[in-house]
Amino acid sequence: MKFKDEVAIVTGAASGIGQEVAIQLAKEGAKVVLVDLNTCEKTIGLLNGSEYLECLGDVRDPDFVKAVINRTIENFDEIHILVNNAGTCSRLDLEDMTIEMWDRDLNTNLKATFLFSQAVVYPHMKEAGYGRIVNISSISGLNGGVTSGEEKNGRSGPGYSASKGGVIAFTKWVAKELGKYGITCNSVAPGATATAITAGVAYDTSNQVIDRMGLPSDIASAVLYFASKESSYTTSQVLKVDGGLSIG
Repeated sequence: MKFKDEVAIVTGAASGIGQEVAIQLAKEGAKVVLVDLNTCEKTIGLLNGSEYLECLGDVRDPDFVKAVINRTIENFDEIHILVNNAGTCSRLDLEDMTIEMWDRDLNTNLKATFLFSQAVVYPHMKEAGYGRIVNISSISGLNGGVTSGEEKNGRSGPGYSASKGGVIAFTKWVAKELGKYGITCNSVAPGATATAITAGVAYDTSNQVIDRMGLPSDIASAVLYFASKESSYTTSQVLKVDGGLSIG
């Protein structure tokens, strides 16, 4: 029970990586706060009776973010772990990219990460002198977008890549700022992973050392390391979980 009595907020917890992270944290004893725009009913059904709180709303809305933090404190008194996972991925190329799709990816992937991090740290993690922030970025934030064969719009778009690159830079900035408070901030950068975001896109994994799509459980394992006390001397890191795609 690695996270016994700890409280973890997981955004985008209704499905995919966020769902698996919440389930694994709960298995290890955490009380989980499930944040999503959509119902987390399926995730709740897999928690096997673990304590949870469901908060439904838009992670891009500062008022909703504050409400999530306030409800968490009212119900559980403390916040130990924050996993910024909620995300969107437009696959429009630069020529076809719209302002609406650009803003959607930047606001969901990057702005929400900022909003939750700020609201969790000040004052809660800072006053406690302890915290673990784990941001889900992407290999696309490092290499400019994972290409999916030769199909049009298979590659993650410029808004997605820019937002995930921003998450990586933000992670490093926050790590430098918060280490003095006993708070670490790290990022997990998945490669092609089988979730709703990648559904219907044919990824060629033959150029990877591990020739398969990633699974949400692969990403969750990395998240749990960064969320644990075992990572107390590790901060500002970007862990690439991509089957060896980025070896070069």
